[in-house]
Amino acid sequence: MSSFNILIRGGKVIDPSQRINGDFDVLIQDGKIFAIDQPGKIPAAAAQEIIEAKGAWILPGLIDIHVHLREPGLEYKETIETGTRAAVAGGFTSVACMANTQPVNDTPYVTAFIREKAKAVAACRVFPIGAVTKGLRGEELAEIGAMVAEGAVAISDDGMPVMNSYLMRKAMDYAKAFGVPIISHAEDSNLVGKGVMNEGALSNELGLRGIPAAAEEILVAREIALCRLTRAPVHIAHISTEVGLEHVRRAKDAGLPVTAEASPHHLRITEESVRGYDTNFKMAPPLRTEGDVEALQKAVGEGLVDIIATDHAPHGLTDKAVEFDQASCGIIGLQTAVPLTLDLVHKGIVSVDRWVEALTVKPAKLLNLPYGTLRVGQAADVTILDPLAEWVFSHDQILSKSHNSPFLDWKLRGKVLATIVAGKVLHRAAKE
Repeated sequence: MSSFNILIRGGKVIDPSQRINGDFDVLIQDGKIFAIDQPGKIPAAAAQEIIEAKGAWILPGLIDIHVHLREPGLEYKETIETGTRAAVAGGFTSVACMANTQPVNDTPYVTAFIREKAKAVAACRVFPIGAVTKGLRGEELAEIGAMVAEGAVAISDDGMPVMNSYLMRKAMDYAKAFGVPIISHAEDSNLVGKGVMNEGALSNELGLRGIPAAAEEILVAREIALCRLTRAPVHIAHISTEVGLEHVRRAKDAGLPVTAEASPHHLRITEESVRGYDTNFKMAPPLRTEGDVEALQKAVGEGLVDIIATDHAPHGLTDKAVEFDQASCGIIGLQTAVPLTLDLVHKGIVSVDRWVEALTVKPAKLLNLPYGTLRVGQAADVTILDPLAEWVFSHDQILSKSHNSPFLDWKLRGKVLATIVAGKVLHRAAKE
C-alpha cells in the first residue's frame, strides 16, 4: 500500500497525554502519527499534503462519550451517517452512542448492527453503548456480556434512570466483571414526575411543573453507595447540580472509581432561558440555576468533573413544535460543543490543558479506547482549530438531520478548521 503523508505545520500542539503544549510540526504517515518535531525540522518533501496551521491548535481527535445517533429505528431524527458528519464538523473523531434506539441496543444483534453500519457509512469512529436493562424498562438485565463481546464499550439506560437499586447493583457487578463502566442517568423518576423544568420560583412564575434538584442528588448519592459496595466504575452522565457535585467530590476523596461529565448547555445557560417557552431549552436534566452553572464550570476547571460530553439528542419537528410540557427533551450539540466550552478557557475558568483533557484523555480512559493522544505510533486522529475565529451558528450549517438547537444565531468563538480520522481529512472548514 502506498503511503500518504500529511504534514501539519506552524501550529501549537496541545496533548495532555504527553504533557505537550508548544509549537511543533506533526507528520502523519499511513494513518498514524509518525513524528512530532520542532517547527521546520520535518522537511516539506516528507509529505504529499501540507496543512498550514499558523495560529491554530493541533489537538488529539476529540472524543464524545455521549451521543444519540437514533439508528436503528428513529432515522427521521438522525442516522449514523448524518450524526457522524456533524461530529467531524465539530472536531470529534470518536463518538459513543447511547442505547435508546428502536429496537433498544439491549442484545448483541443490535450492537453488531450499529458496529457494522458504522463501518459502512460513519465519518468517524463509533462505539456502541449497550443498555443496562431490556427495553430500558428497568425490570430485567440486558445481555451485557454478549453486547460487550460485540463491541459495546459501556452500559447505560441513558434517558431512563434504573430505579431498582438491586438491579443496578447487579448491573454494576456484571459491568465490573466484563471490564466496562456503567453510565448513570441520575434522576429519581418518581421525583421528576411530570416536571419539565428546574423547580423553583421561576417554574412557579411560568406555570410549568418543576423538577427538584433533589431528583439528581438522590440518584447520584445512590450510585456512589452502590459503587462503594461493588467497586465497579460508575460514571455520572450530564451532572447539573451543585449538591450532586459535592457527592462526587466526597466519592473521589474516598478513592471510589466515580467519574462525571458535564454538557455544554449545562455549562453555559440557565433556567432563565426557559422564559420564552422555547422547547429547544427543554432537556433532561433541566437547565439549572446560575449558582449550579457556576459550580459546574468550576468543577470542570479543577477536574472534579472529568469529561465534557455533548448529550447530542436530535429530535424532529414533530417532537419539538408542540407545547413545552409535551415536547421531547434534548438538543443537538456536536457542532457547537467546541466554541461553547472554549469560552470557559477564554474567561480563565478552565485551563487549556484541562479543557483538552476533558475532551480527549479522560473520555478515552473511561471507555478504554486507544485514542485521545498524538503519541508517535498511535492512530492519526487529529483536530485542528482556531481558538479565536468568530462565526455564527446558522440553520444552513447544521449537518445533523435535526435542527433542535438553542444556540442558533449565537456568535461563537473557536472554530474547527480540520478533522482527521486515521490519517484521512474528513472535515475542512469552508474558506471565509
